[in-house]
Amino acid sequence: MAFTAVWNYSVPLSVITLLSLVGTARCQAVQAENVTVLEGGTAQISCRLQNYDGSIVVIQNPRRQTLFFNGTRALKDDRFQMVLFTPRLVRITLTNVSVSDEGGYFCQLYTDDTHHQVATLSVSVPPDTPTVEVRQEAVEGGEVELTCLSPRSKPPATLRWIRDRREMPGVVSQQENGKTVSVSSTIRLSVERKDNGAAVSCEASHPALGGQKRVRHYRLDVHFAPTVRIIPPPGILREGDSLSLTCSITGNPLPRDVQWTRINDTLPERAEISGPTLQVSRLSQSHNGTYLCQAQNNYGRAADHYTLLVYENVSVTTMVLPTSHHATSHPITLLITPSYAPDPRDPGAVIETHSAVPYAVIGGVLALLVFTIICVLIITIWCSVRQKGSYLTHEASGLDEHGEVQEAFLNGNDASQGKKEYLL
Repeated sequence: MAFTAVWNYSVPLSVITLLSLVGTARCQAVQAENVTVLEGGTAQISCRLQNYDGSIVVIQNPRRQTLFFNGTRALKDDRFQMVLFTPRLVRITLTNVSVSDEGGYFCQLYTDDTHHQVATLSVSVPPDTPTVEVRQEAVEGGEVELTCLSPRSKPPATLRWIRDRREMPGVVSQQENGKTVSVSSTIRLSVERKDNGAAVSCEASHPALGGQKRVRHYRLDVHFAPTVRIIPPPGILREGDSLSLTCSITGNPLPRDVQWTRINDTLPERAEISGPTLQVSRLSQSHNGTYLCQAQNNYGRAADHYTLLVYENVSVTTMVLPTSHHATSHPITLLITPSYAPDPRDPGAVIETHSAVPYAVIGGVLALLVFTIICVLIITIWCSVRQKGSYLTHEASGLDEHGEVQEAFLNGNDASQGKKEYLL
């Protein structure tokens, strides 16, 4: 961006009177253009001449050191170069501009009087990507203070905090460092375990960036005590099986050392520990017990336990089911597992019974037994009823005969007549 300005320089009154006459005759003048450039860039300083007659042109820096006398270099600074010298325009360039080069550059035209104009060079310093500083470490349940710092800019940069696409207001402060300004913005956040790894951003905007932003991303580092969970093996463990327990650990910082122990006993001889994993091969009932996994960091300790219950191996029994005389007996093999009461301390101790005999065969055997019992009961009841009925029939028959004889005697009839036999 360039600005053009023209200044008139005053001289003593006696000289003004003389120069006004000469200036009217010759009408010579000089103009200079203001320049704004980014730090590190290249500035072009131009002096425009009017009615130039070959007079001496001198260009000086803000410290009034002569840079060029007409087209000849006067100051040994290779950053300055004369790129154009004509009766209408004189132009020099300054490379690798710094804020120390700011100021007024004089364009002087020496004729019967002296004409000069000042070209003001302004240097803009865009901010670098800001930095994020943490005053103290963040601990679960506490607060963390974050400071976003842009150490050098001109004019001062604008800082904004962003989290989850929302701006968080911060406390802004500025400090001048010579011609540049240091800007900082501070925020305080309450943190929990869930905030560990959450992203926050600090954005720096500046006119020299042309609408772009310099962004620093930061992830919260929240420290918290560990948690421990033992991942149990699936199913039931029996003698001869292998045990593998994995200790799942969280925490910040993550505990490096994991301790495996057996409560009230030592670890089995065949136990192998590899980091968070405990392995025991060829299990036996002597390995039963409660195994403990422990871990700790600077913020606490945690533990979890697993109760191991090893069952005996299964046994195979062969039995022959009774059948009728029309069928042939076939042996049936049953897979019988020992019956144990589940240990309430063992969440994985679920009793499972496996049988190699089909359920249809077992049902048939039970039906045959029930049918046999029913038949025996029916026969027993029938025989009992038959015997009692026969006794009652003979007793009733005797009573009838005695009655008939008595009746015949009373009536004078023959007792032999009308004899009857009743069978119940």
